Amino acid sequence: MTAATHSPLFPQESDGGQIMAPPRDADAVLDGLDPEQREVATALHGPVCVLAGAGTGKTRAITHRIAYGVRAGILQPSSVLAVTFTNRAAGEMRGRLRQLGAGGVQARTFHSAALRQLQFFWPKAVGGELPRLLERKVQLVAEAAARCRIRLDRNELRDVTSEIEWAKVTQTVPADYPAAVAKSVRDAPRDPAEIGQIYGMYEQLKRDRSVIDFEDVLLLTVGILQDRHDIAEQIRRQYQHFVVDEYQDVSPLQQRLLDLWLGERDSLCVVGDASQTIYSFTGATPDHLLNFRTRHPNATVVKLVRDYRSTPQVVHLANGLLNQARGRAAEHRLELISQRPSGPEPVHVEYADEPSEAEGTARRIRDLIAAGVPAGEIAVLYRINAQSEVYEQAFADAGVPYQLRGAERFFERQEVREAGAALRGAARFGGNDSLLDDVVELPSQVRAVLSTKGWTTEPPAGSGVARDRWESLAALVRLAEDFVRAKPEATLADLVAELDERAAAQHAPTVQGVTLASLHAAKGLEWDAVFLVGLAEGMMPITYAKTDEQVEEERRLLYVGVTRARLHLSLSWALARSPGGRASRRPTRFLNGLRPGSVTPGPRGAVAGEGGSVERGGAVGTAGAGVRRKRRGPVLCRVCGKSLTDAGEMKLTRCEDCPSDMDEALYERLRGWRADQAQQLGQPAYCVFTDKTLMAIAEAVPGSEGELAGISGVGSRKMGRFGADVLAICAGEERAPAAADS
Repeated sequence: MTAATHSPLFPQESDGGQIMAPPRDADAVLDGLDPEQREVATALHGPVCVLAGAGTGKTRAITHRIAYGVRAGILQPSSVLAVTFTNRAAGEMRGRLRQLGAGGVQARTFHSAALRQLQFFWPKAVGGELPRLLERKVQLVAEAAARCRIRLDRNELRDVTSEIEWAKVTQTVPADYPAAVAKSVRDAPRDPAEIGQIYGMYEQLKRDRSVIDFEDVLLLTVGILQDRHDIAEQIRRQYQHFVVDEYQDVSPLQQRLLDLWLGERDSLCVVGDASQTIYSFTGATPDHLLNFRTRHPNATVVKLVRDYRSTPQVVHLANGLLNQARGRAAEHRLELISQRPSGPEPVHVEYADEPSEAEGTARRIRDLIAAGVPAGEIAVLYRINAQSEVYEQAFADAGVPYQLRGAERFFERQEVREAGAALRGAARFGGNDSLLDDVVELPSQVRAVLSTKGWTTEPPAGSGVARDRWESLAALVRLAEDFVRAKPEATLADLVAELDERAAAQHAPTVQGVTLASLHAAKGLEWDAVFLVGLAEGMMPITYAKTDEQVEEERRLLYVGVTRARLHLSLSWALARSPGGRASRRPTRFLNGLRPGSVTPGPRGAVAGEGGSVERGGAVGTAGAGVRRKRRGPVLCRVCGKSLTDAGEMKLTRCEDCPSDMDEALYERLRGWRADQAQQLGQPAYCVFTDKTLMAIAEAVPGSEGELAGISGVGSRKMGRFGADVLAICAGEERAPAAADS
């Protein structure tokens, strides 16, 4: 599995595995960016909102934006704070910025940034030492429930803990919890009054023991910045430019903290996609993203819709899912345009029962691996973790290696810690280690050291703890092999330093096994082949999704799953839970009109029944673009799908701020030709063709009279007068100025 931006394995590498020096200057930072990414990178002033679809290179855009500002001398590295939601994403961002020559920029999670500020300012604002941070709140919640004489089983305890976290990030105090639940139409795992009582006792126990939890880190930082204007100003002097990734996942509490960091300034760049909002149960809301232009009327808004990850077939299915969506987030959906070559059609498979589905999936994955697809580039994604067991069994039976996503972090595993200590010792005292006497190359040294910790050339049979341990050690061996390819002269000490840096960034190498993960855990990752399983009503959408908003979030969750696939995509469901059971299940409603033989549910799904083979908007600018017939009724933007009302936008058949695939050199040649014609006619240039018509021609590049005539603004009269010249220019011929007909 890899990060969703297909990042290089090591920060100093390029995608091709070569060691790359930082760009020579600020302009070189912009090399390789597409027009919309370049617009993001150069928009360094005022509020900026980047609406970035899945696979469109958002991390690339914002890291190049920061690096360009730093290299151009516009931004001071120490004055920039880039905020994201996971340590892995923050570590990746720091690595990219170093590679671009912008080291020194702070890239942190909200909690990490707030904790540093809290630790620094607590003695000044409150006095004494900061209370101890509670790593896991479950035990204290269990004690709070016992004090309230409320019995919770293990699952209820976990759910109540999640409810307390939701209450805190939505800034809901214990006494207000029942009313807040009712207002949010939230399904509480127990009586809200009981949860409110446990919540109150939990807060009391924390105070009595002088401990704080992760939500308190944000709450206390907010409190200090609100009460102590001198401290708030000190932070604002330090950080003057902010970048927030995954802005659709910001909670009300995080937004409050961001507002306090900003003060009255507007040097803020946010990046997000409302169609990937899948964490509302934790308090995340896309409202801040959707309201950004309301809060900042002068904001620069850039849409990234060029999908570099997935094939046109996968992108078409993803777009089809959103075409059927409802609600406010759906109104701001982005229609992706694949930039990849054509690939296989998504496969839809119906099975008799769940074990058959798991066994069939295992067989198909085994075939993919035999065909050359690495096991680590394949994922099986399901709605809830409880679905994993049947796949673990099927994969063990089929001899397919796998790993569970969401388990203990790689560098925190006992065997990895032990291996790291052994490698560190060998690097320090290797000259006296008989293991390394006859071993010269780095990967062989690593294999020799790890052989004392359980690594062997062949994995142990079956699954279980022994196999998990071997996979971890094998991942370290592969990491050493990759590292020496990137740095041929690297030593064991260099590798140990790299491991330490990656451990600090929580950036784990790939374990070579098929990934089993929930759809939520898959967010931010991508694979060559993705199997979406269990797509039956009751599981997708999940049974407890009752309201329209909840159902739409389930649709977005499936959309996230679809957009994880680069090349191969399989969607499957079972008609019964167990062999011999009643075949009463139906495939998810979200695939109606998208899977073969199904019916499109409504007017917005008009493109859905085309089987994933059409990339909407992808042919614009080629020979097929000029054959569009005159439309009746509303004209829709061919990029984002919105209805167009502006005459100029209707002529272009796209929104003014949607990406253009215009041939700029052709446009300039057409403008020069138009100027000559206008001069000879003694008329303004727009009387020949308006700018918008020239742009439409340069985007369509017509190759025949029929295609040219199909462009708005080219009537029969102008076709007869100027058509031959325009077609010749579009064909690349140079047209000498000629006297125009009067």
